[in-house]
Amino acid sequence: MSACPICKKPTNPEFRPFCSKRCADIDLNRWLSDRYVVPGADEDEENPPSTDLATDFGRE
Repeated sequence: MSACPICKKPTNPEFRPFCSKRCADIDLNRWLSDRYVVPGADEDEENPPSTDLATDFGRE
């Protein structure tokens, strides 16, 4: 059985991969408050993504 990533207790199938709703909520709060970051490439500010869906799908 794996361990809860928050408190290291055994996981509960109902809250997997966490042991409880409390630990799941702690993890969610960390994501929502930007304490976790997924690395990615810096956005190119000179060429921002297009917002024209017709052009994006070749319907000019």
